[in-house]
Order: sequence, then structure tokens, then C-alpha cells
Amino acid sequence: MAATVRFRIDLTTACAVGPGKIALLEAIRRGGSLSQAARELRMSYRRAWLLLENLNAAFLHPVATLSTGGRGGGGARLTPLGTELIATYRSLEEQVERAARTAFVRLAREARARARPGTPRSSRRPVKPARRRA
Repeated sequence: MAATVRFRIDLTTACAVGPGKIALLEAIRRGGSLSQAARELRMSYRRAWLLLENLNAAFLHPVATLSTGGRGGGGARLTPLGTELIATYRSLEEQVERAARTAFVRLAREARARARPGTPRSSRRPVKPARRRA
């Protein structure tokens, strides 16, 4: 059984870190550009910029810095905090997925063990919900 878990960490009431923001940071790390990261993730530049600003505002230090264009061109780069944020989130994600797989595999085994042995699944009658009185 392949269990996939998607979760988020609420840092403040106004900022959460989840799969979307982590993907954005990873794309910035790969390409060195916020606009390229936005294109890669199929989101508008404005949306990507707002997500990054939201993350930067949640911490005492920025997770990524932007430089404006010009002679050398613009760009974006992660700070050590941004790199640490990705690593911490991905590590926790792996632990949670492992726990979910273990829990749900156990539950699936228990469900199969409770099924009547020797009866094909297709011949079992579904349980009807109780009728509500009006």
C-alpha cells in the first residue's frame, strides 16, 4: 500500500509551510530565479513572489533573497535558513509518510482478517445505513 501524506506546518496564523512553498524554494535553488521557478511550477510570478514574501516575513531572517535585473541580470538564491527549512520539512515529511504507511498497512491487515474467510468479496452484501426517523 502506498500512502502519501501532504501536510503543512502553521508557523503563525498568517503563514504556513507546506508542499507548495517548499516546492517553490526547491525550484529557486535549482534555477536561481524566481520567475523561472514560477514558470516551472506553473504559477504567476506575482503568486510566487507573494508566497516567498510570506515566508520571508515569518522568520527573523529571509529564506531567500532576490536581486534586481541589470547588467549581471537578476536572480534569487536561498539563504542558509531556506536550505535548512527545505531539509527540515522533507525530513519530517519522510517520517510522517513512514508512520502513515505503517499505520495503514496494519489497519488494512486487520480489515482483511475481520472479513469472513472463504466468501468472495463480490458476494458480500454492503451494510445499509440505518434509517432516520422523521
